[in-house]
Amino acid sequence: MASQRTAVVTGASSGIGAATATELAAQGFHVVLGARRTERIEELAREIGGTAHRLDVTDPESVERFCAAFGPVDVLVNNAGGAHGSAPVAQAVEDDWRWMWETNVLGTMRVTKALLPRLVESGDGHVVTVTSVAALEAYSNGSGYTSAKHAESALHRTLRFEHNGEPVRFTEVLPGMVETEFSLVRFAGDSERAAKVYEGMTPLQAKDIAEVIGFAVTRPPHVNMDTIVVKARDQLTATQAYRHS
Repeated sequence: MASQRTAVVTGASSGIGAATATELAAQGFHVVLGARRTERIEELAREIGGTAHRLDVTDPESVERFCAAFGPVDVLVNNAGGAHGSAPVAQAVEDDWRWMWETNVLGTMRVTKALLPRLVESGDGHVVTVTSVAALEAYSNGSGYTSAKHAESALHRTLRFEHNGEPVRFTEVLPGMVETEFSLVRFAGDSERAAKVYEGMTPLQAKDIAEVIGFAVTRPPHVNMDTIVVKARDQLTATQAYRHS
């Protein structure tokens, strides 16, 4: 009997990360959950039979401790990330930009760099990076986030070149509007403003993205799903959506 495969999910305390951990566990993976909110990932780990370890992707020492806490890895889902603020460039808040670049770009680099040798050694490794449709478009008042997601996407796509011919696959998933804590975090806890993002439309749910990730990582080893853009039917662009009356 083949040994159980291991999947690592960052940003697993809520939203897409938590849903992905649940989905991969249901597909037979042992899931290692990483996030700063340890009480959340510990509870979820108990529910799905996984393992939880604290992880702050903006802290190199935290990444090192996290990656040293487990052994072989078959799948890595880089999900940790997010947005802070919505100021135009002329009023840019450097601390917001710094957080977004540390979390989305450098965080993804740190975890991927640490685990790549093990992913290759597995003989069928897979790196999934959850970026955003913001990696494809620019829009007003979103430059800090869109620039970080463009950079994270470029980082991920570069890996495909650097490891071509090795037994590791790379899939980028670019979600559109997903109803999670994303907007609540972006707008510093303003729930009314966050709710307006999805007002009058039917947004995606975290489970929708998790199912896409689950499908990608369970394809035969010769199949690499390079880039998957997922939007709600009502969504046209990063900022345009049909709003039902």
